[in-house]
Amino acid sequence: MSRRDFVRAGAVGLAGLSMTTAFLTHAAAGKKIPVGLQLYSLREQCKTDLPGMLAAVSRIGYKGVEFAGYHGRSAAELKKMLADNGLVCCGTHTALETIQPAKLEETIEFNRTIGNKYLIVPWMTGKTRQEWLDKARLFNEVAEKVKAAGMVVGYHAHAHDFHKLEGERAWDIFFGNTKPEVVMQLDTSNCLEGGADPVAVLKQYARRATTIHLKANGAGPEAVIGEDKVDWKAVFDICEAQGVTEWYIVEHESSKDPLDAVKRSFEALKKMGKV
Repeated sequence: MSRRDFVRAGAVGLAGLSMTTAFLTHAAAGKKIPVGLQLYSLREQCKTDLPGMLAAVSRIGYKGVEFAGYHGRSAAELKKMLADNGLVCCGTHTALETIQPAKLEETIEFNRTIGNKYLIVPWMTGKTRQEWLDKARLFNEVAEKVKAAGMVVGYHAHAHDFHKLEGERAWDIFFGNTKPEVVMQLDTSNCLEGGADPVAVLKQYARRATTIHLKANGAGPEAVIGEDKVDWKAVFDICEAQGVTEWYIVEHESSKDPLDAVKRSFEALKKMGKV
């Protein structure tokens, strides 16, 4: 699925970033980490009714959404939809090409308008260690450039990132050579699918999980958080003990009824005392 349908925003504002800052202030005060939804969970529904899906997500109780494509909407339109539903943007999955020098200013402008500070690249590949080192160098450079806009750049985990390449996991080549300011967006299910332990990864890269994807693993496509094999208590304990996680972001990719699945996911987190 394409995540590249960017358009240039007509007006640039800081209201959304201010809303996000308010949530982070609550987190700093010892309150619960806010819970957002990765909209890839509702990708087909969002194609045809993005406003309706944002309204439904808000009614469930989610505080924010992370975009995985904009479905032809401008930044100004997205900003209004978020405000209309009392939501904030807790991230965008933005393609690698959009943080390259030729596109970076446009990407910053778009995300400033929708009030997003988290520029997360969702997918990268590399056949050699040097290719991953080159990517690490790019992210280090971008991290410095977006800092002035109050933003951070990061990378989202997929299973192949935990496979070894020249004797070392691609994930380790990348995060072992990036600055602490580069966000590590671990995905609990993708990590396990790649043969790694999400708790061990969180410990290895302490204080890098600024946002984290909460995704069930190991009990079939309809299982939600708490019905699977992820050690959720350990995941939550380490995120909350490190004190840097600003958003828990739910993702559920494969249900026959996606909206029901994200609702059940939220209810599961409520039972665990996370919302």
